[in-house]
Amino acid sequence: MEIQGKNFLILGGAGQVGKAVSRQLLAHRPAHLIIASIDQASAEETAAMLAQEAPDGVRVSACWGNIFVRWEYKDLRWEEMLADGEIRKWLLADLLDPMVGDRKEDILENNTLARFVRQYEPDGIIDCINTATAFAYQNIYASSRELLETMQHPDPAIHLEMAEKHVLRTYIPHLVRHIQILNEVMKFESAHWNGVRVYLKVGTSGTGGMGLNIPYTHGEEKPSSMLLSKSALAGAHSLLMFLLARTPPTRKVVKEIKPTAAIGWAQIGYGPIKRRGRPIELYDCPPDEAYPLEEALADEGAFGQPTGGLLENVYVDTGENGLFALQEFSTITSLNQMEFVTPEEIAHYIIMEIQGGNTGFDIISALDQSVLGPTYRAGILREGALARMRHLEQEHDVESIAFEILGPPRLSKLLYEAYLLKLVSGDSMTRALAMSPDELADAAYDRIASDARLRSHVISIGIPILTPDGEKLLRGPEIKADNAEDGWVDLTPVNMAHWQARIRRIRATTEAQLRADGGQYSSRYYRVFVDPATGNVKDHIVPGDLAGWIFTYEEGGIRVKS
Repeated sequence: MEIQGKNFLILGGAGQVGKAVSRQLLAHRPAHLIIASIDQASAEETAAMLAQEAPDGVRVSACWGNIFVRWEYKDLRWEEMLADGEIRKWLLADLLDPMVGDRKEDILENNTLARFVRQYEPDGIIDCINTATAFAYQNIYASSRELLETMQHPDPAIHLEMAEKHVLRTYIPHLVRHIQILNEVMKFESAHWNGVRVYLKVGTSGTGGMGLNIPYTHGEEKPSSMLLSKSALAGAHSLLMFLLARTPPTRKVVKEIKPTAAIGWAQIGYGPIKRRGRPIELYDCPPDEAYPLEEALADEGAFGQPTGGLLENVYVDTGENGLFALQEFSTITSLNQMEFVTPEEIAHYIIMEIQGGNTGFDIISALDQSVLGPTYRAGILREGALARMRHLEQEHDVESIAFEILGPPRLSKLLYEAYLLKLVSGDSMTRALAMSPDELADAAYDRIASDARLRSHVISIGIPILTPDGEKLLRGPEIKADNAEDGWVDLTPVNMAHWQARIRRIRATTEAQLRADGGQYSSRYYRVFVDPATGNVKDHIVPGDLAGWIFTYEEGGIRVKS
């Protein structure tokens, strides 16, 4: 994509990679650069610095807040949100509620990332947030222990509070919801904006490229469970991005560059040394005041004497990993350890990928080229498998339509509706079109009423049957869906008319393809609804073919890599 004249939203823009990316983008004269950071101070400070470096005519703006939560909570710290019962309820609802209907619109309307995208209308998003760290360092292990301990408390209200906090610290729901929202964000468009064209993620391996033997961990457990959770989440994130990249429309470009080394550095200097944003206070313990070993290892007590001073020294600022002393940095970057890669190198490859270059470092492309897809052998064997199943149908005098084990219930609904069309039309699309919707509805209902075995099979798998008047349901002990569209066999005339419209569209499309092919039967089209022997449009009804067409074309569930 051309960078000049385009708008770019840089998530994590105040970090060292975000700054490096922004600087290299500025060299290509974008129209607008939006720096997003977790807090206002870092966002505005970075935007002001970049504005000084920007060419004439290039706008630089700042926005801030936690992109993973709703707008009104974006400036709160995570522990603040967890401590507030009312906020917890909203967080849980936004995290766990299905993204359907009005609830989906509410989630998107209030989500901070979605708000940023709607406000700034970027052509590209460069995501430099270490998402795996943000989620995994909530420490599900400590939370689990705390939850188990809390369950011994006699007050049920305490149990509920801790359970809510624990659910909100679980990793996968947060990551999944983020990808769901990102998928919707990539669909946003307006009258003067074609939507996000490029989403490029700077990911992580979680261990700086080292294996399970990594010496740098979070305690005596090596590697620590929390560190491995970070790597697991980073891998899950990449695979979700892989799926996002395979989701139509394919004009959206989704890529990920995953550095597998320590990233450094942002600054070298001398001054106060801060841990988690707070200066390290100096303490002393003279030898003549040494504590007995048993006392010194106790969990409680005040140890050491504050000197009133702060730790100051020479440091290298490595961004997310904090400040390192000279010898720490020397160790971690030494040969065969994490070693390191500079933010500018990462930024260089990001710019190349945005412009359509092939750096060889895009994880999504690597996955795309290395996964095992459908095979020729399987395609040949499929015909044999289908033939064997059809033979067994005849041998046992049954029709094998749906069991509702695969799901969703909509699939079973569609298959049984198509099967009923097959039965009442004498297995003829032409006759199905010749009947009126009312005639089809009445005939389908009569068949259901007279065929107890068929009726029993449908309702026993959790698919109810809606009568033609739309006022009654035939059902068993379980219903898999709460509406006709998602999982009821719908015998109303309106639905029958919908099926007729589908059949007309299928036949019109197929006939148009045959005309375009000039009767040559070339490899130009995949003709599901053409008899390969005669070259004529099929008239008989195959429920699986109809359901596959609906999922592929009507619902946009097409396989991009085919």
